[in-house]
Parts: sequence; C-alpha cells; structure tokens
Amino acid sequence: MTIEVWAPKAERVRLRRPGRDDVELVATDAGWWRSDASPEPGEEYGFVLGDADVARPDPRSRRQPRGVHELSAADDPASFVWTDGGWSGRRLDGGLIYELHVGTFTPEGTLDAAAGRLAYLVDLGVTHVELLPVNAFNGTHNWGYDGVLWYAVQEEYGGPEAYRRFVDAAHAAGLAVIQDVVYNHLGPSGNYLPEFGPYLREGPGNTWGASVNLDERAVRDYIVDNALMWLRDFHVDGLRLDAVHALHESDGTPVHILAELSARVDALAEQVGRPLTLIAESDLNDPVMITPRAEGGYGIHAQWVDDWHHAAHVALTGETAGYYSDFADPEALPKTWRGGFFHDGTYSSFREEDWGAPVSLDAPSWRFVEFAQDHDQVGNRAAGDRLSQSLSFERLAVAAVLTMTAPGTPMLFMGEEWGASTPWQFFTSHPEPELAEATRRGRTAEFARMGWDPALVPDPNDPATFERSKLDWAEAEQGDHARLLSLYRGLARLRREHPELTDSDRTGHGAENVGPGRWILHRAAATVYVNLSDAPWTIESGPGDEVWISTGAADGTPVPEGAFVLTPESAGVVGPAASSRMTRRYAENTAE
Repeated sequence: MTIEVWAPKAERVRLRRPGRDDVELVATDAGWWRSDASPEPGEEYGFVLGDADVARPDPRSRRQPRGVHELSAADDPASFVWTDGGWSGRRLDGGLIYELHVGTFTPEGTLDAAAGRLAYLVDLGVTHVELLPVNAFNGTHNWGYDGVLWYAVQEEYGGPEAYRRFVDAAHAAGLAVIQDVVYNHLGPSGNYLPEFGPYLREGPGNTWGASVNLDERAVRDYIVDNALMWLRDFHVDGLRLDAVHALHESDGTPVHILAELSARVDALAEQVGRPLTLIAESDLNDPVMITPRAEGGYGIHAQWVDDWHHAAHVALTGETAGYYSDFADPEALPKTWRGGFFHDGTYSSFREEDWGAPVSLDAPSWRFVEFAQDHDQVGNRAAGDRLSQSLSFERLAVAAVLTMTAPGTPMLFMGEEWGASTPWQFFTSHPEPELAEATRRGRTAEFARMGWDPALVPDPNDPATFERSKLDWAEAEQGDHARLLSLYRGLARLRREHPELTDSDRTGHGAENVGPGRWILHRAAATVYVNLSDAPWTIESGPGDEVWISTGAADGTPVPEGAFVLTPESAGVVGPAASSRMTRRYAENTAE
C-alpha cells in the first residue's frame, strides 16, 4: 500500500509515526506527495511539512483519536463485517425524514446510543434518518458545522467503527441514512489544510469565513471523494449538502461542482445497485438545483424549502419579524403548498430585491423537503426555543397535520413529534478561551441588534447550554406529549395507507385561503382543512367522503350528514371512504 497527500505549498513532506523514523515522501505531479510506507490499521501518523518539527493530521484522516490537533490514526473500512447485504435502499419519494443531532438525541450522545432508538423511529413511521454533521471538530460537543477534518467521525460519537455499526443497524431496521455534510467552509480551530495547499479562496468569503477554493482540481476532488466515501465505505444512502449557495466558483467553470457531484453519485448508485440521494440546502429558490443535468440543471435529487417553513411558521405563530415579514400574506401558505417556493421571482423585502424563479409543474413534489421545524430554524433563534415553548397543544397538532400532509417530503426535527419541552440552543466547546469569548460576544451582539435582551441569549460555550439541549425521553410518554406523539404516528400511518397523501403530481395540488386563519389545501383526492381562526368552521363534504383524521372535528368517523365541524385551532384531513376508493380504482382500471 502507498500513502499520499496533496501539499503543493510544501517543499518537503515526511510521514511521522510514533516510535519509527520519519519517512520522506516523493513529490509527483500536481502537488501530490507519495510513499510506499503506510501506517498499519490503528497506527497513529501525521505529516511534517517543510523543515518544521510538528506533525499535522492527514487532510483525509479517517480517525482522530486524540482530537483534531493531534495525529491521525489509520482506519481500515474493509475490516468491518457488514450484515446489510440484502439492503436495496430506499427512495426518498413517499418517505419521512427524521433529523437528529447525535450528541443531544440521547443522554449518552453517541452513535451506539442512537442506534438503540432506531426501533422507536420505525414505530413512528420514519423511513430516512438524517444525522447532523459528524465530521471531526475541535472540542467535545458542537452542532457539527465547525468541522475541520471532513473524512473523520468525531471520537465523542464513537468514531468510524461506531458509525458503521449505526448504519448497519439502521439498514437492519429498514431505515435509510442521510448524512449532513459541509463543503462550503471549515471551522475556526484545527484547520491545518491551508498549510498543505490552497484549500481556501483568497478575497471575500461567506457567512462563516473563507470560502472553499473550488477553482483547484484537487480541492474539488477532496469534496467529491469525501461524498463518495460516505456512500461507498460507510454504506450511507444519501447526503444533505449544507448551504450550497455558499459554494463559489469562478466565472467560466465548465461544470458546476454540484452537477459534477450528482453525476458521480448517480454513477455510484448504478454500481452499488441501490438509490443514492443528494439533498441540497439552498436559499436561492432556484430550480436549477433539482433540474436534470441533461436539461442544464445540477441534477440534485431534492432540496430543502425554507419558504414552506416560513409560511407555516407565520400561520401558526403570527410572528412576522425579519425574513418572516413577506409570509404574513395569507396567500403564502397556499402558494408554497402549490409551488414549493413563495419567492419565485417576486420581491423579497428581507433581501430588498426580486428573488427566486418558478418551478416547472413537471418537477415532482417529493423533491421538496418541507418542515415546520429544523435545527436551523430552532437553534438559530436567540433562546433556541421550539414551537412547543410558545404554542398551545392545539396549534402543535395543526403543525403536525401541515407537516405530515405537505406535498413534498416531510421532515421532523428530533423531539418535534412529542412537542419536546427542551430547547435546542446554539452550543460549542471551543477549548481556546479567546475563541469561546469571541463566539459568545458575536452571538450576543447579533441578537442585541434585533432587539433581544442580551441576558436571554445563552452562552454557547457554557456546558449547561449543551446539556439543556438534550432530549428528555421520559416526557414523550406523558400527558399532551403522548397525545401529540400518537397523532404523529397516526398521520404517518395515514401516509402509508393512503397514496393520495404521497402523490407527487403537482398538477393536483391546489390551495386557497378562505378567510382569516382558514385554508383549504388539496392533495390529489384528499383535502386538508386548517382552521386557525377563533370560531368553529362547518365544512361541507362530498358523497362518499370521510374524515381520515382530525384534531378538532366532532368525531373522526365517516361523515354522516355530509358536513363536519372544525373547532378553533384545529385541522382535518378528508378523503374518499374505503368503498369510494375501491369504486374509483375499479373504474380507473376498467377504463384502461
């Protein structure tokens, strides 16, 4: 075996292993250095650049047993005995995503502990488990977006071996795994990549610092190879690509990095014989993301839709500050229900310019990942407060109906399904006091500008902030928490039993606002009624219809008089009764 590293900035590179003599690497082409010497599995190693006497971690390190500032350790993916040979994968179409953070999902905060909760997710009706970033960062706990070694799994979570156990267990339970990856920036501590080569662009950066240098072929390969590593070596089923709008390329780049990445992932899917999914997070509202490559798009399979969140959030909470202001329009919810984007070329007052572009009706709705809560929309609030900390049980139940009947692919944020009372706050564990203080001051100043009392903004580096953000699993079995959880399970069961609720043909998705706080939202042959007004709403139904589920109807049985009543702050789903569905399907089959 050989070892290699891209280090065009170095005039000399040595391999260092404890207890052995350094080995000189040989310069080859395009800034690469190689040697026939290679660390044994589990052996620690690093690279000494130039005439320095300190070893740096391998930029492609698979394991950092003593943290991101220390030596790497060789990991042998082939040593793991997989039991998922019969796993054929899961398409996103018709799925239900559950987003979780390994460190706060369980009291232990490990991948093995998370694997112990997989049966619960299956019972809930989840099909895809999405993990927030697990790549190596400095410190012991972090959201994951401060990663500096993209190929290594954080040791506190259990390292690469525990990750493989988690994926293997998920597949045994019938669950697909989506890994959140960050390719637009690196964290503020432990990033030694610039010592090796021009991994970062010169000049203006993005929100989080210097941008990744996508003009370098080796850096592009660093990203593509990392994506393929998760999908191939760790058997992951999909990747959520963080903030792709912050991936900056020079004008004239022949192929966008996302198009290049989707082509390689599609080729790997053919090779391994199972679906592999790429999901982009983008605030551009640009359908180029999900447009096929053959039609000039990037070929990403799906994308998050913040507009759907904003419309639902404003309808549920009445909050209209900041970027929520445009979504006070009562047509915001119907428009995002029908088309995915609210800003599809319209003026965004928050951005002070026209924003987005319309999506073709040919694009199936499952390509839009839609949610009422996620890690960003909760954690980036000043106090990390969930909807459960401000809404009544009745409104949380309406949020459940909206999310689980959304035209796109629904996603839940861990604990949302029982209305978790615990916040999910912004937390870090920077060992450097100056970095911890800078993070605290920056966070406090940011919210002070928005009118928040600085005393209400938690200190990110205070261990208590992290501990407060852990789920309290005991409450899921208590009172209104248990009632809400039962509702989510029932809604997931409805999605499985009624194809009308997973039909992705957007031509059948209609919606209208019919008065203050009242909406009628159509999914194929099913209709969702939302009553957030302060008065009951009597709803006429057609012959053969029944109330599939309701949070405020007189009852949830087939409609006897052709009408039912939604109480204030409630929602219901109405569709054809079983006999009506059978008659319709018989007619459709005979017509063919």
